[in-house]
Amino acid sequence: MGLHKTRLLIALLLSLAASAQARGPVRASEGNTRGWQLMTPEERIEHQAMIRSFRTYDDCRKYQVAHHQLMEERARQRGVELPRGRRDICEHLHPEKDSRQTAG
Repeated sequence: MGLHKTRLLIALLLSLAASAQARGPVRASEGNTRGWQLMTPEERIEHQAMIRSFRTYDDCRKYQVAHHQLMEERARQRGVELPRGRRDICEHLHPEKDSRQTAG
């Protein structure tokens, strides 16, 4: 990923984070956020606010994919390998989750 694309991705993520309100039950943390160790404390707060703000799975996933791309680029630049995520932080918003819960 080129420097221009990286800057655009950062700008996109920060603009989304600026408009998000911290609410909801989800807590982003080192244990469930890919690249947590590569984020500044301010970015961690913004990321957590974003994750809590989503009301649709698709919006959450778009943000998650962009965030993962940014963290992978940072890791590549620093010569480190990111651990694989353990769970999908957007899963609680998946539309099929509601139908699975009511079906059984």
